[in-house]
Amino acid sequence: MSEAQVKKRNVRPLARIVATADSEMSPNDFCIAPNSSIKKVLQRANMSIGQMDFIEINEAFAVAALANMKLLDVPLERVNVWGGAIALGHPIGVSGARILNTLARILIHHKKKLGVAAICNGGGGSSAVII
Repeated sequence: MSEAQVKKRNVRPLARIVATADSEMSPNDFCIAPNSSIKKVLQRANMSIGQMDFIEINEAFAVAALANMKLLDVPLERVNVWGGAIALGHPIGVSGARILNTLARILIHHKKKLGVAAICNGGGGSSAVII
């Protein structure tokens, strides 16, 4: 929603999008593609992974979040803190919306400012958003 619409409707946004990025890897490596898009969005925003208060990584498989955590060198305490897609749901067509909304709510709940959400797709691509 544009800033003009926010004012017109007198609503309060849950979050502000800082930056977005897409990347791709070999389809065989799709589970670790989020680390690539996270690195790309952080570079685009001139930020580091250490600046992110929380991280949401959609897991197509349980190992996906763990593998990406290792590649990004981030602690478990900052990733999927309310559970991942296996626990909360992996709705076809809206998984990205689910992880982004979860991240926004986590940031609000913990009174934190920055987070990154990332998701892979079956073709080797991935997307990431910093809010």
